[in-house]
Amino acid sequence: MSPVEPAWDERGLAPAVVQDATTGAVLMMAWMNADALRLTRDSGFAHFWSRSRGAMWKKGETSGHTLAVVEIRIDCDADTILVRAQPAGPACHTGQPTCFFRDLDGAEHPTAPPTIFDRLEQVIAARRDSATGEKSYTRSLIDKGWPKMLEKIAEESGELAAELPAGPDDKVVYEAADLIFHVMVALGARRIPVAAIEAELARRFGVGGHVEKASRPPKQDG
Repeated sequence: MSPVEPAWDERGLAPAVVQDATTGAVLMMAWMNADALRLTRDSGFAHFWSRSRGAMWKKGETSGHTLAVVEIRIDCDADTILVRAQPAGPACHTGQPTCFFRDLDGAEHPTAPPTIFDRLEQVIAARRDSATGEKSYTRSLIDKGWPKMLEKIAEESGELAAELPAGPDDKVVYEAADLIFHVMVALGARRIPVAAIEAELARRFGVGGHVEKASRPPKQDG
């Protein structure tokens, strides 16, 4: 497979969009030239070309908020670069986690646009904390306590296990969604955020499964 060279514009530049490799959030956009791309690939940290200063810059060189590169992609026209990275702190010079924290009306949104898991977590929390006593399926599970929530997790896990070996894809997806939903309800009951699960999964990247398992503290009897 032949390497792809970006289609640099008349200034020798191409826009580079930076995406959080863990959450998928769009963090920032800056410009790269051939030297910035080479430095990014060689060093493993995002470098850009400043049009205003006419100079190379490494993201986070003074603030410490670097971008450790996970992957570099290029779009279908080869004129836009995508950098998937792990941010060490906020990506925006304002201190916001993403440069895209305002909408067109000027309202600020300090967090990245929510994923489906974020939205589901918000709904579960709203049902859990409802002061009206209005019943929903989620609220009824939480009100019935751990025996019911654990029963549902075991039930949905069994149904997914039954479909995984040879069931149709849509049935596997349906059962997986059911299991994830019930696990998230239980996490919501414990007030454990989805972000904590994401952080733990991110921690495991680059660590072999056997190594990670061996590093866990021993289970206590009883």
